[in-house]
Amino acid sequence: MKVYGFYDECQRKYGNANAWRYCTDVFDYLTISAIIDSTVLCVHGGLSPDVRTIDQIRLVDRNCEIPHEGPFCDLMWSDPEDIETWAVSPRGAGWLFGSRVTTEFNHINKLDLVCRAHQLVQEGLKYMFQDKGLVTVWSAPNYCYRCGNVASILIFDENMERDVKYFNETEENNQMRGPRTGVPYFL
Repeated sequence: MKVYGFYDECQRKYGNANAWRYCTDVFDYLTISAIIDSTVLCVHGGLSPDVRTIDQIRLVDRNCEIPHEGPFCDLMWSDPEDIETWAVSPRGAGWLFGSRVTTEFNHINKLDLVCRAHQLVQEGLKYMFQDKGLVTVWSAPNYCYRCGNVASILIFDENMERDVKYFNETEENNQMRGPRTGVPYFL
């Protein structure tokens, strides 16, 4: 997939697409999720209506491209929303899921937190829902050289205490900013 600028960046830096090819091959072998100290589930997107337990995540075939539907797709592309259960995602992939879904998933799996990314958070980190059972961590400062957002990383110490580090874009990235143009869809 040649989107988000990675292919073009490899072409610019290395003069060919070899680095891009190697990276995309490696991506097919990365895990779908990670579990920290049996209490924090880390995924890119969110939850799936087809996945109630962590053991079900372990059964998902990862050595393939992300499909257009199903548990693998949902874990990559679903987003939390201020709703109770499930709703169709306007992105066209994954689902919107709410507080009750997250609370039940955490309870069934004895988790304290679902940690995910996938959605721009202007302030770098955002807890969702009253019980704060889900957090979005955004680690790309000034996304696409124009969003003006802060980025963060969430650190867990040996006692599972949380610490957040916030950071801004580097001066080098600031200089790469291109002209602001509207998305053709909105013109």
